[in-house]
Amino acid sequence: MKFKFKDQYWIKSGFLNVIQNFAGVFFGFASFYFLVRLLSKQDYGAWTLFMSTTTILEIIRSGLIQNALIKFVSSSEKSEHHKIISASFTISGALTIGCIIANLIFAHTLAVIWKSPELTTMFYTYNIVFLLSGLLTQFNCIEQANLSFTGIVITNFIRQASFFLYVAACFLSNYNMPLIHLIYVQIFSALLSTIVAFYYTRPYLKIAFKIYPEWIKKLFNYGKYAFGTSISSILSGTIDQMMLGGLLSPAASGAFNIAVRITNLIDIPTGAVATIVFPQSAKRMETEGKDAIRYLYEKSVGTILAILIPGLIVLYFCSGFVVHFIAGGKYDDSIPLLRVTLLYCLLIPYGRQFGTILDSIGRTRLTFVIVLITASLNLGLNYLFIIRFGVIGAAYATLLSNVIGFAIAQYILRKELHVNVLHTFIYAYRFYPEVYHKYIRPDKKQNEPN
Repeated sequence: MKFKFKDQYWIKSGFLNVIQNFAGVFFGFASFYFLVRLLSKQDYGAWTLFMSTTTILEIIRSGLIQNALIKFVSSSEKSEHHKIISASFTISGALTIGCIIANLIFAHTLAVIWKSPELTTMFYTYNIVFLLSGLLTQFNCIEQANLSFTGIVITNFIRQASFFLYVAACFLSNYNMPLIHLIYVQIFSALLSTIVAFYYTRPYLKIAFKIYPEWIKKLFNYGKYAFGTSISSILSGTIDQMMLGGLLSPAASGAFNIAVRITNLIDIPTGAVATIVFPQSAKRMETEGKDAIRYLYEKSVGTILAILIPGLIVLYFCSGFVVHFIAGGKYDDSIPLLRVTLLYCLLIPYGRQFGTILDSIGRTRLTFVIVLITASLNLGLNYLFIIRFGVIGAAYATLLSNVIGFAIAQYILRKELHVNVLHTFIYAYRFYPEVYHKYIRPDKKQNEPN
């Protein structure tokens, strides 16, 4: 019965998270498809820079408390849950206020640097979205910590579908929308999603309107390195676009974003597996030790690789067709960028699961140090390569920094958990026959010896 429950958890959770990630990429990609046709290259570049910046604000807040909240709620006694949740809300509220103040201070400066004056009003208005998304993130984390994902899937669907429907309507009606209208849509969708998330989180939402210094300290001490890791990671993923906007133009940033958007199609299984693995690895570390964690890492990465590699091959050899079909003829400069970004997509599962596993076993400081090194390296390489090679330099810089980060991470995992990188390819090779025998033709598997 125990094994049956575990199988049901992985199948149901995996199914829901793949749906969530697929829907997120689909709606994001479909919205992007219409946006690149609705907006000029300058306006699309400005929107790309705006989204990169607001994503950093969201990560600043969620990075400090998200993993800490999930870890402690999933591994602590229920009698402590109300204290943990209350402490998490306290930290989140303080960070929200700080980020809003920073946004008000620096919005105009960023608009001047990126030569896009409309960004000032957009940043100011986004503060409303930021308040609502803070509550939404808390609700989703509480649900995830209790190994439930239904509300998370629905609320993400609402936010993404609302944005897509508005952009699609503007495209079909040939409406020349101002960028600020996109923020209004985000406000509406965030409000609706927060209400729905509250409904699904109510059974687990135990809050004491009291400050618990001991739990604030625990959450902060655990989350401070995860926070630094998240910031460094998101900067590593967006610094190329932001530097292109500052050193060259918003249009250059938009061209690079086209390549990034396309490669996001193959990141669906990576995000889904990471969401499932984290609460499971936190539990297994308490009960089964490091051997189970090593297996989780090798198995999860192998599974992701098995799904990714066919898509990578197709995208690489059809890069020109894909860019023309998706973004139109005005983004031909994105084709060589796409081919380079596809190369480092093979390393993404290793890096994502590296952070997930180390965070779950309490080595958040080590994760932070590695990601900080990689992000700093990416920053320096981007500056040098963009100055030297132009837009393609950003892709080369990110590829090189990812290769170096992969090598460092694998050395640490081998030392800490005795991870063997070759095992990931073995699991990838076994993935398809395992799926066939276990889910497509289970009758064949039952007769095989153990």
